[in-house]
Amino acid sequence: MADSDEFLRISNLHAWYGESHILHGVDLTVHKGEVVTLLGRNGAGRTTTVKSIVGLVGKRTGSITINGRESIDMPPHQIAKLGIGYCPEERGIFASLSCEENLLLPPVIAGGGMPIDEIYEMFPNLLERKNSPGTRLSGGEQQMLAVGRILRTGAKLLLLDEISEGLAPVIVQALARIIVLYQLLDLSRTYRLVMTTHDEGVLCVKTREADVAFQRMMKRMTTPLHWCPDIPLSAEGGHALNYSK
Repeated sequence: MADSDEFLRISNLHAWYGESHILHGVDLTVHKGEVVTLLGRNGAGRTTTVKSIVGLVGKRTGSITINGRESIDMPPHQIAKLGIGYCPEERGIFASLSCEENLLLPPVIAGGGMPIDEIYEMFPNLLERKNSPGTRLSGGEQQMLAVGRILRTGAKLLLLDEISEGLAPVIVQALARIIVLYQLLDLSRTYRLVMTTHDEGVLCVKTREADVAFQRMMKRMTTPLHWCPDIPLSAEGGHALNYSK
């Protein structure tokens, strides 16, 4: 019987792109309020794991249970309605739409999403650029837009793929502080996050005020920060890092 706090369970997941067998027996669980970060070098299967959850690979076998429902045979649009928000590595910003229009584009799939004024409070740069074409924003602002967009939908599991890719270290630290410290310390919401990165620095927050917040978060954790080397991502290897509120 699955844990009542368990939102995602992946069991013996295999995935292919054409004839290429990429994932080999992935096992993974995500619980209420938990962050799981998939770490590994390029080609380790991080992005493929995330795409497999939302059904964006050519073929997948095994089991992916989302909030108690088996989704391995569902198309992507039905998987999204189970409470999944996906922020792809390429961000998916539409050039023909303004920043605010991009923000409002995805449909709301459940109650409890973040109101747009709260997103602007979280990402003040987006308020300043709300009428600018989406692709005229800086790389950091586009990443904030991509993250804010899924927070508005009411999704309960947020999949963030390579949010640090191509960004200056100071922007990476700001995103990490906002997403991990601000959002997860908000007990009124019950988000779960799966993040992928090849850069362990995305988990490091170096400013003094963020370090204080990180220490507060550590005190609230039910289990200590720990490596999980027993989670195979692919034949090439990789690991997951877990912590809970």
